[in-house]
Amino acid sequence: MTAPDYGQTFAQWRSGAQGPWRDYTRHAFVAGLSDGTLPRAAFLHYLTQDYVFLVHFARAWSLAVVKSETLEEMRTCAATVNALVNHEMALHIGVCAAHGIDEATLFATKEAEANLAYTRYVLDAGLQGDFLDLMAALAPCVMGYGEIGLHLAQTCSADTPYKDWIDTYSAPDYQAVCKSVGAMVDRAVAQRIGPLSAAPRAARLQQRFTMATELEVGFWQMGLDA
Repeated sequence: MTAPDYGQTFAQWRSGAQGPWRDYTRHAFVAGLSDGTLPRAAFLHYLTQDYVFLVHFARAWSLAVVKSETLEEMRTCAATVNALVNHEMALHIGVCAAHGIDEATLFATKEAEANLAYTRYVLDAGLQGDFLDLMAALAPCVMGYGEIGLHLAQTCSADTPYKDWIDTYSAPDYQAVCKSVGAMVDRAVAQRIGPLSAAPRAARLQQRFTMATELEVGFWQMGLDA
């Protein structure tokens, strides 16, 4: 799977987590989305959990506004919150409504352990660390879904019932979010710690990114196990 260009920092983090990244972007859940063999019950379980995940994810991006040091960072993070709350979550609401699950039920969904582990890890990264710690924990979800969406758009079966999901993450609007976030992260790294490869904090940030990637693998598995 060829990596799209979401900036130099993302490329370095992705390279530093090759095994987990492969497990994440080529998971059996993803393959089931591509060829349409993923059981509908598994997809709906994933989607309801992902709705709750996005609620916490939006909170984490709101925390990024607080942690920002420039107006440009604040604008990018605020725009990401808007994209999550007013656009990405609409996919979940629409699909679940078609199966008799309303938005109030989605919001009240009991979190699975994999969901709790991932969302609280990201929030803790932001509360305990600074803007870069939070970005390293947030990046795997943002960029990973963009990469998976592009790949599946090129390789999925024409009759897969999950085309709407694939279209959401391969769409120009979502790809623009990935590129905007990637460029912001590159600038933030340069302004705060200089070249990432020579920074004393490089290993810690890589650990943040890798752990979040591993938690993404667990999130797919949670959906598949359902």
